Amino acid sequence: MNALSYNTERAQLYIPEYGRNVQNMINYAKQIESREERNLAARAIIDVMGQLNPHLRDVEDYTHKLWTHLFIMSNFEIDVDSPYEIPEPESLSERPKIMNYPRNKSKYGHFGHYAEKMIKEASKITDEEEKEYLTEVLANLLKKNYLVFHTQNVENSAIISHLKELSNGKLKLADISLLKPTNSILKQVGVTPKKPSKKHKSKKRRK
Repeated sequence: MNALSYNTERAQLYIPEYGRNVQNMINYAKQIESREERNLAARAIIDVMGQLNPHLRDVEDYTHKLWTHLFIMSNFEIDVDSPYEIPEPESLSERPKIMNYPRNKSKYGHFGHYAEKMIKEASKITDEEEKEYLTEVLANLLKKNYLVFHTQNVENSAIISHLKELSNGKLKLADISLLKPTNSILKQVGVTPKKPSKKHKSKKRRK
């Protein structure tokens, strides 16, 4: 009776998604002396790997990816003729470069950088009818952005004041009723308004 073999005692799986059978096939192919037969075995293994991972077909150059996986799983020890350039082990272990996070300066963070940028552009418009329309749109945008962050009521006069400030006095909403009601905006963005906390006053005991 054969003794049980535990995974911890078996050879390393470099890419577990392909399973131990594929790893064993690659290990065997590495030992084939004939280069021609070794190449045939490698192509057969690539076909099996493709069948086991059909989702890779949606990846650009998926065949190239399969060959790269083959070399990784062989610990770069299989000597075969690849249709693609054989990757260097060092290139696969390199850490990606740290990307600089875009830091946009906003006077009021709750309004958002792009809203302030749109206000700046709208301030340059000379057509009065178009400017009037955009003023209404941007005022409601500021109110919506504010409520997404704070989810509580905000004075319409404050929104109009901020719009005027951010546009250097060039965008002025004359009719305050053009601003949408707070509850309507919160319902639109799927936010439940916060209920004001009730302060319980302690009752004094009468002597």
